Amino acid sequence: MSELKSHKDLRVWHKAIELVTAVYQLTQCLHKAEQYGLISQLQRAAVSVPTNIAEGNGRGTRKDYARFIDIARGSASEVETLLIIVVKLGLASPGNAAQAQELTNDVGRMLTGLAASLSKEGFEEEGQAEIT
Repeated sequence: MSELKSHKDLRVWHKAIELVTAVYQLTQCLHKAEQYGLISQLQRAAVSVPTNIAEGNGRGTRKDYARFIDIARGSASEVETLLIIVVKLGLASPGNAAQAQELTNDVGRMLTGLAASLSKEGFEEEGQAEIT
């Protein structure tokens, strides 16, 4: 086990920041008519992932932390769905969306691991967990 002092110590937070960057890069290429539709929703959902990880880590209890990780997982699922929609509508090619899709899958798996770690009996309130 390693002690976590900050959300910035979590690999999943760093990977979620990469996801935000990939989503913003992808949305720069989308048609401006989607600025207040899919682009905005996709960007907000992506930003929600690392911000909920950070907020959950900053909470005082394991229960609160787990709740925010669940919200981050939901946001990652929303990003995944929006990326599929963007490709299906022909707004982005599968190749252009591939990096964001891969990062979304990675973050989702990592959040599932963090959620499982938080549910273990041995997790200490002070922020200790094995993170994969």
